[in-house]
Parts: sequence; C-alpha cells; structure tokens
Amino acid sequence: MSREPNTRLADLFALTGWSKGELARLVNRRGAAMGQQQLSTDTSRVRRWIEQGEIPRDPVPRVLAAVFTERLGRVVTTEDLGLERHRPSRSTTAQSAEPWEPDRTAAVLTEFTGMDLMLNRRGLVGAGAALTAGAVVADSLQGWLTGEAVAYAAGRPGPRQVVTQAGARPVVDVYESGQVGFDEVEALERSVEVFRAWDASRGGGLQRKAVVGQLNEVGGLLTHRHAPALDRRLWIVAANLAVLAGWMSHDVGLEPTAQKYFVIAAQAAKEAEDRPRAGEAISRAARQMMHLGRADDALDLMQAANASGGGETLPRTQAMLHTVEAWAQAALGRSQATRRVLGEAEDLFVRDNGEALPSWMQLFNEAELHGMQALVYRTLAEHDPSAAPLAVRHAKLAIDLRSRNGRERSALLDRITLASVHWLSGEPDEAHVQAKMAMASIGQTSSHRTWDRLREMYRLTGRYQGLPEVDELRDELRQELRVADAKQRPRLA
Repeated sequence: MSREPNTRLADLFALTGWSKGELARLVNRRGAAMGQQQLSTDTSRVRRWIEQGEIPRDPVPRVLAAVFTERLGRVVTTEDLGLERHRPSRSTTAQSAEPWEPDRTAAVLTEFTGMDLMLNRRGLVGAGAALTAGAVVADSLQGWLTGEAVAYAAGRPGPRQVVTQAGARPVVDVYESGQVGFDEVEALERSVEVFRAWDASRGGGLQRKAVVGQLNEVGGLLTHRHAPALDRRLWIVAANLAVLAGWMSHDVGLEPTAQKYFVIAAQAAKEAEDRPRAGEAISRAARQMMHLGRADDALDLMQAANASGGGETLPRTQAMLHTVEAWAQAALGRSQATRRVLGEAEDLFVRDNGEALPSWMQLFNEAELHGMQALVYRTLAEHDPSAAPLAVRHAKLAIDLRSRNGRERSALLDRITLASVHWLSGEPDEAHVQAKMAMASIGQTSSHRTWDRLREMYRLTGRYQGLPEVDELRDELRQELRVADAKQRPRLA
C-alpha cells in the first residue's frame, strides 16, 4: 500500500460531486449487478483509496471504472483512476523506452473499448476529458517506437498474464473465444476494408459503434495464444481497427477518446513488428492536433511518426507523412519549410515503384495527395497569398479525381477548401458558387470535422458582409450550423 495520495482518483472523484459514502454505495450496488455480491465497500475504504493510494483488489477497480464512466459521460479506465499495478521500472528513461507487453496492450484495448461501448449503449457522449499535449504523447512513444526492443507476440504457452507488483496473474474478464483460424482472420481483415470504405464515403458517425465492437472482439482474441503468423495478423487487424475507431471518434468530436485509440493503434502495430503502421497511426493524432489548432503539438507527433519506420517505410507512406508535416508548417506560417516538405512529398509519391501497398495506405492515392496539397496551400494562404493559386489547382484536381470513385465526404472537404481559398483570394463570386455546392451535400455526412471546416469557411465570409448574395449565404450557413450544433450536442448523464 502506498502512502502517497492517488491524485488521479481524487481529481476524477471531485468532478463527480459524490460523497465518499455515495461512491461506496455505488460500488457495492454495481458489483452486485455484476455478480460480485461479496463487495462491502465503505467510506473508510474509499478514503484510503484516495488519501493513501491504496489499490483495491479486483474486481473493484473495474467496478470503479464503470461507475465513473457512467457519471462523467466519457470513457474512464482503471489506469485513468490510478488503479493499475505496473511492473516497477529501473528509471523514468528506461520506462519510456520499454515497450508494453502484448498482455498489457490487449488488456488496455479490451477495457477501453468495453467502456466506450457502455457509453454507446447508454447514449452518453462526453467531451470533458483533457487532450494530452502532442509533445507528451510523442515523448512517451519516441523511445518505444524507435527502440531496439522487439515485441514478443508469440512463443509463450498458456493464457496471457498481466505483470503486477505482486507477480504475474491471468487476464480476467476476457472474451472466451473458440479456435481461431486463418479463415476467421481473413474475415476480420475484410471487415476492416468495409468499415474503411464507409468512413471515406460518409464519415464515421454511423459506423463508429460497430468498429469499436469489432475491436473489442479482437482484443478478446488477443488475450489468447495463437500461432505466431496468426497472432501477428490479429495485431495488424487490431491496429487497423483502432485507427478507424480513433478517426471516427475524431470525426464526431470525441477528441480524447480518439487520441487514446491512436496510441493503442501504434502499440498494436508495434506488437506486430510493423513500424510503418505505427507511424501512420501517430500521424493521425498529428492531423487531429492540426484540426484543433495545435500545430506545434502536431510537429512533435510527426517527429515520432517519421522516425518510427526506419528503413521499412515505403515512398508513398513517406509522402503521406510529409504532407501532414507540411500542413503543420503551413499553420505556423513557415512558407519556405512548407513548400520544401510538400516538394519532397511529391518526389516521394512519384518514386512509388508499384510495390504492393498495405491495405491502410491504399486510400492515399493521387486524389488524396492533391487533397492534402490543397489543404496545406489553403492553410498557408492565410500567411502567404501567393499560395492561393496552388491551393485552387490542387483542390480542383482532387475533386475531379474523387468524383470518379465515390469518395463523397472527401470531395466535400475539398470543395470547402476550394471555397475558402476563393474567399481568401478576393473572389466572392466563385467562392459563393463553391460554398453553395458544398452546402447542397453536407447534410449527407455525420462528420463533425466537416462541419467544423464549414464554420471556418463561414469565418472567412465575414470580410464580404454587405454584398447581398454573401449576406444571404451567411444566413443560410448560420441556420445550417445551428441545426448541426443541435444534433451534435453531447447528452450527459
């Protein structure tokens, strides 16, 4: 038992408004509902958990995570509550460079998705959690992603275990799967493609729960031992699903939840010894930071993402990573660095020698390259007007290419980018045309991210107030945004 207070638990407890007695009664009640009638928590025990850092025996930490999740309307894990017993490390530096064991990765994945699904079932959406700074995430992943330690995803017989201060113990409360073979894994891989195509077409809101549920199932499978080749494919499925869950969560405004999924995805990819996949997952977290206006944090994350692949990253994947870095540079107004990095991205893209791409990179095609270039130059145009014509050219190319392959949501984002560039360039007539075309199709998407881009475009129309067509457009935009806000408003417990 520690003599130090559990500050994590104390902080979250303060947010609930409960008394210690209320929390004790809730733990006993929820435990009984879970079939744990033997729990007899009282006020003094709650005080010891908070003030003395005492960690209760299982299943109390899981019960606490459930009641806090319900109360706060967002995913709260046992780790968030400071109730995880981890193997003590030799030093802070050693800990940051040491990879998670596959056991812990699978346990965290399963717990987090389980709590997320519980929120879905109860119709709760919370936004009160803090988003970790990109530098903090990058620092914690840098040594882990680039270190020499090799993940051990196979080779130990028997059920997986979690290492605690009291020694190893079996993973509890896991999905009891039957025999899993290559046919089942192939079916899981196909399901990832279906979810990925839906997200690209319509946005993540309508399929997020299905993706999280599938990821939860895969996490359960990973708590059991399989042949090495099968285990590696399962970890890749987990990484791909976690990236999708993160991107869909970001798409509907669940930012801290999204960040957690991106980190889980990087860890799952490392278990599969797929460093480029881990880097791409972290680049998603950087894109999330860009959307939230945190370009410095995005650059910190891109440093980790670029370093993760070593010599294994294909030219097209490197090109994609360069476009994200260029976006961050553009947001900071660094014109020369932006143009240099985008030029490198173009060179890398054309160096693609036709080598088979992993499934998660196949959507980064010519249309996506042009779409990212348009977004980067549009961002830079706020600092350097000479970037605007380049943004227009790339946006038009992206829209034309996407119209041929059914990527409606992506084409819509390009259309908003194009309209925004015209507003910036002093071309209100052309901007008005593009904005109206975007508004005609935006109601078909569940993407909060798309609506946020529309809000940014609305901001740019302000300099043209007084023009009759623009005033009418602004009225329409305000109405559409009010409707969207009403639909997206969180429902808290």
